[in-house]
Amino acid sequence: MSTKIFPRSISQKIVCTALALVLSAMFAGSAQAGPREQAKRIHDRLAGVPPSAAVLTAMAADIDGASGGNANDAALKALDNPNFYRVTLKNFITPWTNEAQTAFEPLNDYTATVIGIVRDDHDFRRILYDDILYTGPNPTNLVDSNAHYKALEDTGADLQAVLTETTQTSAATLNLPAGAAAGVMTTRAAAKAFFVDGTNRAMFRFTMLNHLCNDMEQVKDASYSPDRVRQDVSRSPGGDSRIYMNNCVGCHNGMDPMTQAFAYYDYEYPMNGNEPDYDAGRIVYNAAGSIDIGKDGNPTGTRVQEKYHINANNFEHGYVTPNDGWVNYWRTGSNSALGWESTLNGDGSGNGASSMGRELAHSDAFARCQVEKVFKAVCLRTPVDGEDHTQINDMIATFRGNDYKLKQVFADSAVFCMGS
Repeated sequence: MSTKIFPRSISQKIVCTALALVLSAMFAGSAQAGPREQAKRIHDRLAGVPPSAAVLTAMAADIDGASGGNANDAALKALDNPNFYRVTLKNFITPWTNEAQTAFEPLNDYTATVIGIVRDDHDFRRILYDDILYTGPNPTNLVDSNAHYKALEDTGADLQAVLTETTQTSAATLNLPAGAAAGVMTTRAAAKAFFVDGTNRAMFRFTMLNHLCNDMEQVKDASYSPDRVRQDVSRSPGGDSRIYMNNCVGCHNGMDPMTQAFAYYDYEYPMNGNEPDYDAGRIVYNAAGSIDIGKDGNPTGTRVQEKYHINANNFEHGYVTPNDGWVNYWRTGSNSALGWESTLNGDGSGNGASSMGRELAHSDAFARCQVEKVFKAVCLRTPVDGEDHTQINDMIATFRGNDYKLKQVFADSAVFCMGS
């Protein structure tokens, strides 16, 4: 018994024709999506779960209304689903809270605070400078434990309903001194990830990466003055000064003057035998009049954290940090393209993390970064063509004109990507 084999050319034609039919059906279905299909797509993208029959009907009616339809109202109904806060926002925000940039971390004070700011339609720029914190009911031991937030997640708490706004300087929360709070940068979770050990440069780098969508490589420019590059940065790494001049200085000349804003912060943790117990640590801040004692118990003679003076022998003529006064050298030159607000912070300098966070949050790059992140999360892709980029620019304008309410950016993205 023989088996008939099609010639290669005929087989290819059959496969190509079948594939073309499948793709044609897919695109035809997308192109002919009706109000119910569009409503379901909006709900799936925003809440991550299918809508109930009643919600689907109401959303479809919004889209197919007698006055021409209002898809925005449909999107707002989807945003009212608890899973938008408990799942979509939680997974969207959590990668900002850790160096690995993974969403597989328990709920923490950083994530909960951003969720609360989105829910309450606050000015989203406040995440980088305000004395604000969100907790669940009856918070306990927030200073050196994440158990309160993990319990909210483990019990499936409705974050839309239970999160309550408070402050980081409250005795019942993080108990930071007045003036020490700077939005999510001074939450316990952020401190654990970015103030722990090291030199506090990680806090600035990841804030730039997460909230201005620029890593140090994107802003590297060796033309700025290196006068505030600290002593721990070798000017001849590996014995070759060209490495410093061509690579290191281009990041440190802008980063170190800004990171000075964190000079009084650290994350301290107990030791469990010979192992550090990071989970039991807390954010600390050297208040006015205090002297940092250093990890070895030796006074440093300054309010500045000891970590700002480590490895001073690498280049003893480097900058010695005297206080938390920061300056933004990027207001001029190539990095002026980040769009700094000229009327803010005088000439682009100040003291402390809050004023520096305000400098970052009021930049054009901050607004664009938030919109592009939401667009990617909702539409499941980055902008690919002129229509997408026009939509991004329109949403940035709306975001600014709508008092920086991020929830509306989610709605606008879902409507744009609902199909037609």
